[in-house]
Amino acid sequence: MDIKEFKAGSLRKGYEYEYFMPEKINHGFVWSDDVIGEQLEKASLKLGELNSFSQLVPDTSQFIVMHVYKEAVVSSKIEGTQTNIEEAMIDESEIAPERRDDWQEVNNYVEALTTAIAELNSIPLSNRLLRQTHKLLLSSVRGEHKSPGEFRTSQNWIGGSNLNDAIFIPPIQDSVPELMSDLELFLNNQDIRIPHLIRIAIAHYQFETIHPFLDGNGRIGRLLITLYLVANGIMDEPLLYLSEFLERNKNRYYSKLMKVRQENDLVDWIQFFLAGVIETADTAVRTLKAIMQLKSEIEGERILAMGKRSKTAMVFLQKLFGKPVVSIRDVEAMAELSNKAASDLVKAFEEHKILVETTGYQRNRVFVFQEYVRLFG
Repeated sequence: MDIKEFKAGSLRKGYEYEYFMPEKINHGFVWSDDVIGEQLEKASLKLGELNSFSQLVPDTSQFIVMHVYKEAVVSSKIEGTQTNIEEAMIDESEIAPERRDDWQEVNNYVEALTTAIAELNSIPLSNRLLRQTHKLLLSSVRGEHKSPGEFRTSQNWIGGSNLNDAIFIPPIQDSVPELMSDLELFLNNQDIRIPHLIRIAIAHYQFETIHPFLDGNGRIGRLLITLYLVANGIMDEPLLYLSEFLERNKNRYYSKLMKVRQENDLVDWIQFFLAGVIETADTAVRTLKAIMQLKSEIEGERILAMGKRSKTAMVFLQKLFGKPVVSIRDVEAMAELSNKAASDLVKAFEEHKILVETTGYQRNRVFVFQEYVRLFG
């Protein structure tokens, strides 16, 4: 099927409301749009550049932690959660009670994403994995009573306070298992030839249209993009996350998804999605370059200026890139030091403007590697 001839679905009569019934997508797609061809080539080159550069960076896993936290913060922000990276990385005991729900939602996202990526080593990208990830996402947070880990068995809606004033009503609950089975087949169908970036663009649209869960659909749908890229070897490391692009263009994001449903315009959605991949990959490369420049400057100047303490400081610095928000107790464990030695090391890092104390307290102080954290926005 040519993408320009795509039929998104149709409105069906439900009980006192109309819902949207999407067409199944497990079939081949071709395109004749020149812009998509050009964007696909550019996106592939950018992803190749990101993959190549990530191979040159020592111990990429440290920096992946920050990318994951940034993704968790931004993806959750789209859904209304207000937490920044620094706060998300603080120990739960240090979070004010009124902020703990937001903190928990972001940290659930981190756990859900990292667990799902690890699970890809043993199970395929599947509805089973999505349900498992959804269960982690909604554990002990505001959506915990909305059937975590299970496809919905009741009608949901998007926008408005009820079905009567909803902006969009997804397919009726009885059709969810069949539609999600079709989506799963499409994600894994090796018999149809379609570029991976176009496949996941279509799959993300379809997932958001099905809206298979009672809550958490947006976060799982965005997480699906990263899981697909990793599962299919498009990314050597999980370094590409579209949530920042989608959050910054949130109104366009939602309107382009609706445009597919209302006008069958899949071309416009794919162009928007590919533009996001290009921009995000470019940003990821620039961030990695900035990290390496910062690391080199601190190691070559500020750490060496610490004299006899420089060897211990160098070891601690490497660990800071994986955990840039710390307490004195954290430093004791990370650098294997006594309380006094850890306090002295932190004081030296403050004097050399590597760590900044952020609470203003005399006790239970929190120190942040702000220059590094700010590279992630």
